[in-house]
Amino acid sequence: MNRTLSILLLGAACAIVTHLAWFRLHSPCGGDRLDCQLSWMKTELALTDAQFARIKAIHAASSPRLLALAAQVAQMRDEYAAFERERTTVGQIDFLEFARFVEHRRSIDQECLASTRQLVAATCDVMDPAQRSRYLNLLTPAIARPGGSLPQ
Repeated sequence: MNRTLSILLLGAACAIVTHLAWFRLHSPCGGDRLDCQLSWMKTELALTDAQFARIKAIHAASSPRLLALAAQVAQMRDEYAAFERERTTVGQIDFLEFARFVEHRRSIDQECLASTRQLVAATCDVMDPAQRSRYLNLLTPAIARPGGSLPQ
């Protein structure tokens, strides 16, 4: 009985370890490291090591600006939520302050769009025409805006 229980426990432990190891090896990139986040580009676009290194450097250089813009966007969401709370609880808002908020939000949206387009254009400059076409086809639905155009 004791031996049977030992064999069952050992089998269960091996199964759990194997299961966890398989998921660890086959899990998608979940890290915050830039090379981990950009690894899809290397495989999907068949980038060379030199191209990947250059694209990684471009993204690393633009990262501080994009993170600052993301923080501003988050702050704008909080401000909008405050306007909504005031509107629903008090029943009125300061329209001049809201107009300034809307103008500031438009300005940040334009900065975000310009920064994104600049990053995409710089990344496209590293690629050959076939890679560039594939890259833009992958990104167009995510970043295209009416009245704007992506680099060709």
